[in-house]
Amino acid sequence: MQLEDYFDFQRPDDIRLKGTRVGIETILYDFIHRCRTPEEISQSYPSVTLEQIYATILYYLHNKGAVSAYIANWLEHSHRMREEQRRNPPPVVTKLLKLKAEREAMKKIHDSQISS
Repeated sequence: MQLEDYFDFQRPDDIRLKGTRVGIETILYDFIHRCRTPEEISQSYPSVTLEQIYATILYYLHNKGAVSAYIANWLEHSHRMREEQRRNPPPVVTKLLKLKAEREAMKKIHDSQISS
């Protein structure tokens, strides 16, 4: 078996573990940025085998430059999307935030009436 056989190369910016919907960036972020062990990572992703996690780390170590750029692009895209969602939240989020503000206002009124 070749190392690449562990992955589905769907697009240059989308590499997933074969047979799962988990991208290599997910595993590698936990490994590199959160300093989690492969065993700890496997506890978080039951659809991924420990062998697949080790294969992902090995793939990263063998292709460090390209995979580091892949992860940097993924992080940049994630930050851009998070900022876009913050600026333009979906209608359901707007509604939930409005309900939360109304509930907090009602609680303040209720608390002020009790303390008076």
